[in-house]
Amino acid sequence: MARRKPTGASAYRYWLAAGWLAACLSAPSAAAAPSGKEFYEETLKRTPLFKDPLLTAYIEDLGRQVVAVSEMAGEEFIFTLLDSPELNAFATADNYVYVNRGLLNYVSNEAQLVSVIAHEVAHITRKHVDKQSSSGTATKVISTIAAVLANSEEVYSAGMAYGNSKIRSLGRRHELEADGSGAEYMAKLGYDVDQMLAMLSIMKDYEILQKQRARAKGAVRPTYHGVFASHPRNDSRLRAVVSRAKSLNLKNSRDDGAIAYRKLTQGLIWGENFLAKETPTERYSNIAWRVRFDLPEDWTQTSGVAPFAVTGSQPEGLATLSMTRLARTAQSPEEYLYNQLNITAVTDGAEITPARLKGFSGILKQRDANDNSENKAEQKSIRIAVIYYKLSAYVFRGEVLDGNDFAEQDELFVNAINTFRPISRAEIAGQKPQRVHYVKATGNTTFSGLAKAFGLSKKDVDILRVINGLYPAGEPISGAIIKVFKQ
Repeated sequence: MARRKPTGASAYRYWLAAGWLAACLSAPSAAAAPSGKEFYEETLKRTPLFKDPLLTAYIEDLGRQVVAVSEMAGEEFIFTLLDSPELNAFATADNYVYVNRGLLNYVSNEAQLVSVIAHEVAHITRKHVDKQSSSGTATKVISTIAAVLANSEEVYSAGMAYGNSKIRSLGRRHELEADGSGAEYMAKLGYDVDQMLAMLSIMKDYEILQKQRARAKGAVRPTYHGVFASHPRNDSRLRAVVSRAKSLNLKNSRDDGAIAYRKLTQGLIWGENFLAKETPTERYSNIAWRVRFDLPEDWTQTSGVAPFAVTGSQPEGLATLSMTRLARTAQSPEEYLYNQLNITAVTDGAEITPARLKGFSGILKQRDANDNSENKAEQKSIRIAVIYYKLSAYVFRGEVLDGNDFAEQDELFVNAINTFRPISRAEIAGQKPQRVHYVKATGNTTFSGLAKAFGLSKKDVDILRVINGLYPAGEPISGAIIKVFKQ
């Protein structure tokens, strides 16, 4: 029987991204580099699309408008909204531009979002992400994408270390070029280019905050547009290249689009998207007991006959795995198996720790009461396991119809038993994620007061300041629209 493919395993993500990174960085020619379509396919295997048709269409429309005023007007670009909580956007070969859902949480208006899209489009129009580029910026782009795929700071750090000397020169120059061209595209569309500086300032504030939090752990945080040492508000070269776009002769001007943006992002998910995580059909959950485990793929489950709580069955009925709940004792799980379940001996016995719970498992040899053959001395193998959770002992029993199939089915038994775990509060609450909300400040509104009103932590106060462009110590102005997040 085919085993279930791993999904979301960090080790696998690390291997995948590291493999891509190694292939890109060691490639002797552009032919060895992955295409934009290949990156797209691999990205979606690890990070799904954010399924919001209105927001997706909104980003695609803004992207098309930016491309239409660029040097590559008329060429096809692919704009993708990823369901990732990270503050990030990036461009890859073959005109692919990605925006993370998490970035939208930090954007305050349409003009700021356009500045990000225009910046990434400019990386393509200025040939920064051309497949044949071997510059330090290409190293940065590849390592950033690898980090996105792997969700790994180690992968990012390895990639950045490889091209660090080039990043400091070519990387900064390319970012300035992308800012300059992006600001030009914004101006041609009628947006105030100062909104690009405002967006970059929010990103820099976030980078500063994350570095402060990570410094104690000795970690490195991958950040969007993170090659500038100084703050955008103080960087004269950055302000100069962005401000040059103001000299363009514009016939039409637009407002910042804040109202439209707030309407589209009211209720936008903040942080991890629990709603996107599908519950496997093979999962057994008991809310009253606050436990769950996953049966093998394609197995069916039926309510058990006392004392069994549930029995899972292989489609052809060749194997079953049952679970029952009994009162535990002060004995160890191994002692419980012998003294409470009256089992005299098991082979291959070992302690198990699913979800860090105490347990014991082994193989029980037992005569088959239904065996009508002449050789009744033949014994069948049964997988037995005991797991303690709170005041209960959860006992698993895996059996096969044909003893010759035991080794194959036992692997599935063990995997299923090891998925046993308590049900989290988030699951019991329906896995409701936090969402973005907009409120109008009064003369008495403070960020600490908002955090208290919406049940946020003290650490969230810094984030509230960042997403509202008031980091590190600003407070809301009466009448201003403030962004918060809550369940």
